[in-house]
Amino acid sequence: MAEGAARFAGRPEDEPRLVARALVQFCVQARATESDVPEAIARSGIRPTYTPTVMLTRWRLNMARLPSYDLPRAFRLLVALLAVADTRRRARDCVEGCRHAWHHLATRPGAGPATT
Repeated sequence: MAEGAARFAGRPEDEPRLVARALVQFCVQARATESDVPEAIARSGIRPTYTPTVMLTRWRLNMARLPSYDLPRAFRLLVALLAVADTRRRARDCVEGCRHAWHHLATRPGAGPATT
């Protein structure tokens, strides 16, 4: 999380917005639900009073429209939401193997350890 957040923060302003949009799409594809929100907030370490957190608790996912100072917080929340949803999906749908490339990153040459 720390490495991703540092890379995210160092990008020109238009790139974090694109990343936020992509993360929302990944969360939807991983079948994130409103019931995943409390755990995502806890994992992210973002205060419940910050705008991105309030948005997420109301299931408002258009975080790319936030002011630039809130985008790093949105990044942490969306990555945490994706981790929660993907962990559940792996346990439910992929326990006996799957063809999701992102679940097999460690098996690809030159890839590091697979993490959520």
